[in-house]
Amino acid sequence: MSDAEIVKDFLVESYENLDRLDRDLVELEKKPQDHEALAGVFRTIHTIKGTCGFLGFGKLEKVAHVGENLLSRLRDGHLVLNPEITTALLGMVDAVRQMLKEIETTGADGEIDYAQLREELTRLQEPGVEIQKVKPATKKPEKADVPPVVAATVEQTAGNGEVQSGTQSGTKNHRSEPVRPVPRSTESSAVRAAEESDGPKNVQAAGGQASASESTVRVQVGLLDKVMTLVGELVLARNQVLQYTGRVQDAGFLAASQRLNLITTELQEGIMKTRMQPIGNIWGQFPRTVRDVALGCGKKVKIEMEGKETELDKTIIEAIKDPLTHLVRNSVDHGIELPEDRVKNGKDATGRLVLRAFHEGGQVNIEISDDGGGLNADRIRKKAVERAVVSAEQVARMSEQEIFNLIFLPGFSTAEKITNVSGRGVGMDVVKTNVERIGGSVGVQSTAGQGTTVRVKIPLTLAIVPALVVTCAGERYAIPQLSLVELVRLEGEKSSRSVEWVHGAPVYRLRGRLLPLLYLDRELGVAAQSNGETGETGAVNIVVLQADERQFGLVVDQISDTEEIVVKPLRKQLKGIKTFAGSTIMGDGKVALILDVLGLAQRASVVNQSRERPAAEKTTESAHEVAEKQTFLLFAGPGDSRMAIPLSTLARLEEFPVAQVEMSGSQWVTQYRGQILPLIRLGVLMEERRARLRALQGSLPATDSGPIQVLVLNHEGRSYGLVVEQILDIVQDRAEVKSAATRESVLYSVVIAERVTELLDIASIVRRADLNTSTANAVRAGGAN
Repeated sequence: MSDAEIVKDFLVESYENLDRLDRDLVELEKKPQDHEALAGVFRTIHTIKGTCGFLGFGKLEKVAHVGENLLSRLRDGHLVLNPEITTALLGMVDAVRQMLKEIETTGADGEIDYAQLREELTRLQEPGVEIQKVKPATKKPEKADVPPVVAATVEQTAGNGEVQSGTQSGTKNHRSEPVRPVPRSTESSAVRAAEESDGPKNVQAAGGQASASESTVRVQVGLLDKVMTLVGELVLARNQVLQYTGRVQDAGFLAASQRLNLITTELQEGIMKTRMQPIGNIWGQFPRTVRDVALGCGKKVKIEMEGKETELDKTIIEAIKDPLTHLVRNSVDHGIELPEDRVKNGKDATGRLVLRAFHEGGQVNIEISDDGGGLNADRIRKKAVERAVVSAEQVARMSEQEIFNLIFLPGFSTAEKITNVSGRGVGMDVVKTNVERIGGSVGVQSTAGQGTTVRVKIPLTLAIVPALVVTCAGERYAIPQLSLVELVRLEGEKSSRSVEWVHGAPVYRLRGRLLPLLYLDRELGVAAQSNGETGETGAVNIVVLQADERQFGLVVDQISDTEEIVVKPLRKQLKGIKTFAGSTIMGDGKVALILDVLGLAQRASVVNQSRERPAAEKTTESAHEVAEKQTFLLFAGPGDSRMAIPLSTLARLEEFPVAQVEMSGSQWVTQYRGQILPLIRLGVLMEERRARLRALQGSLPATDSGPIQVLVLNHEGRSYGLVVEQILDIVQDRAEVKSAATRESVLYSVVIAERVTELLDIASIVRRADLNTSTANAVRAGGAN
């Protein structure tokens, strides 16, 4: 291994170690008697010190060495960790991190020797701050000395009374705790460091190290990006082949193309997983951030994190790191009150900050909640008028939720004084801009005296996304499916009757709610190919979209289909155009532009128009009620029942002619988008066992029964079609009133849109359908014999 490779491995390992040190030191401050944690911190600093000494980074070695001495005093029980020592050790971590950056950019550890920091770390070791030595909970068995070369494959242990490094004084003995192996990438430098130390070493079975090192491999991000680009090109080629397949009646070619489709999909998913990282990777720094900000503000704050294992694409992780950091700092500085104020208000003196992440509907939701005083709507109104952000007349017409959203405007701040954390009028607008740049959205909910929650919604990845393809003036455009709510088609007389005009703007009354309409040809400045606003066929196609938590309808000439598209960035000459978010290559090799839904809405002033509507035209629901609502698809179930599934579990709504339904054993199936789609008959599944088996052995539906309505669902990587009697509606509701289910495959009964509705258990339905089909096939086979 070359010197450059050794240094590179050292930097990678050290950065990871420093991130862990930030977390461990903050936790140790809460539990200063945690000997195991102290031992881990000591081992980490010892490894960094030994390796940088071998590599010749003298300044870095000096800082790490002084910090190691202080940690040794703590570990051996001569000192107890307190806020002053914690702050000094965190300062050492920052200094080491800065020197690592210098090494990464210049090859040297910088000009600064951090003399003042080293003096502070040394002062904290002096006898004046010593206390009675803390006795360990249990004594560790003694270990015999081992040869230095063998011992060099592990880190020095950190039990009570463990041998200290040769540069520090004290009684030496050989008691130790179990240790962890040094990563193989730093083994050579660890060997040198071990040989230079004057104390005995501890060993661990070599087999553990071998299995750990062989189970993982480091891959450069640049190589992953290149492979991801190639997979994107493969997806484009796959789309072209599938489009050609529909025009060729060759069974062999059809089978090969389906195999190509399957392999491409699996390869794409596999590559995506290599780029996925848990959000905990960036959350790990937040306990340190909260501690530092709270200390500077004179506050007490504890942080809780839920869903740290939630994964996102590395590109997304990097993009949201700074926005989330600002939101966390802002919650501590602005949201949570001073301890004395909290006590006066009947709260615990220590504030609570909760970070939560979870997947929902193909997106990642991140919530940053505090139990502070909440947003002050009156103060926001006053500041907004003072800064001429909005007029007094506009403020008077705004709802409380719209007042809260003003904090995301550029230059807006309610801070009374400027600090190193806030008050300069930059931050929340940058958060919003950065989140929206990656196709996400951000919103805030607040209750006076109880706290504030900021919700961030972001896509899982940016490289390959599902999109709806539409046509306008003969050109195709792609709309990211994350922004898609539903599709509406108005035909015949209904098309001309349903479009209304309010204050000169076209709207459509969708389930009693006025939906602003945009005509894509007008927004793009292109001539529509159809005659009149309703098109040559007399139909209006409306794509219902959501931007900035507001819905609007986009009128297009034709709606084609959804497909996975590879996002290509726009050239710098076009990046300033808000209407487009990128481009893609379609199955026929032609380029299509990807619409920027938010930019389109902003350009057409849809957001502003809806914000300035009179209060009488607005919904009266509170911000809390809106936040708790879900979107459900309602349909008629067996026996005049009313059923629902969350819209987020639905891939598509389809209607198949009976002639397209075939039999595979006892299973109804249909050829659908290059694959065989199993059809689950919900009515049959809800029958008693005997009747169900008889129905499953039955034949195809009657040819005169009309088309069947199918809900296409994705479950554990497979697609299923759920055959239902009639699709009723798509509604939003909180569905709070619940009761136990009265039959199989139902989660529970709920009240949705003021009617009792059964909420289906998708996993149970799929499991029962597979089991029943196997049973029916077995029964049929037995009868044949």
